[in-house]
Amino acid sequence: MKGIITALITPFNEDGTINEEGLREVVRYNLDVMKVNGLYVGGSTSESFLMDEESKRQLFKIVKDEIDVDTKLIAQIGALNIEEAVRLGKEAKELGYDALSAITPYYYKFSFQEIKAYYKRLTDDTDHPMIIYSNPAFTGAQFSVEDYGELLALPNVIGVKYTDTDLAKLGNLKESHPEKVFFSGADEMLLPFAISGADGAIGSTYNLLGEDARTIYEAVQKSDLETARRVQSHMNKVIDFLLEGGVYSSIKYVFKQKGIDAGYMKFPFRELTDEEKKNADNILEIIEK
Repeated sequence: MKGIITALITPFNEDGTINEEGLREVVRYNLDVMKVNGLYVGGSTSESFLMDEESKRQLFKIVKDEIDVDTKLIAQIGALNIEEAVRLGKEAKELGYDALSAITPYYYKFSFQEIKAYYKRLTDDTDHPMIIYSNPAFTGAQFSVEDYGELLALPNVIGVKYTDTDLAKLGNLKESHPEKVFFSGADEMLLPFAISGADGAIGSTYNLLGEDARTIYEAVQKSDLETARRVQSHMNKVIDFLLEGGVYSSIKYVFKQKGIDAGYMKFPFRELTDEEKKNADNILEIIEK
């Protein structure tokens, strides 16, 4: 499993339920226009940590029903409630998802041994390929190379979604675990991560910038760093604008400007203000140049 994988947004209706038609449109756009290699479903970008279990199941089913045969699918199932995470993992496995992923347990400042026990139970009970989702800025859980080594040694763990900025650590991990897959989760740093040995990337901005991400990744494989640098610079201009109004809400707004029903944000997230919409209009202009 390699390449560019979009961390999929979830279009919601105003009452917080999933907008199925809009979700199918977003999936098709990612596959037909962005031509990404796969979809990461139910992650931070999906606003899944604000969703109930049944909504997550519905999300997994709709996306699976809409994809092409060769599209790789990863289901993010992580939850503080381990029983819920296991149920979601079994559901995704039954639906035919290629792999599972789970955010590091958060809020309670768990010890590493507690985190390791969480992943061991999850991988034992689901018995399906697992990608560790490490996002220390959000979870507070920072792992050493040795810690990652222990997690990667667990049965069924095939790799890491590495949403961090420590390039040296990623390089060390790839060198010591060449058989595992490592996905960059920092969209603005795709180029340096690809050079450092990342097998691909999973990112929210690829909903709109999947083509650019593919160009960067493929250019690095061909040692065409001039092209990779130029496209990364273009991507980062868009990312800067996305950050100003909030990445997820800005992505949804740009989709709507393109005629795709990306729906509402999940409460308590808010919609863009009029001023933020004016700022987001710059994104569409840059993308379509």
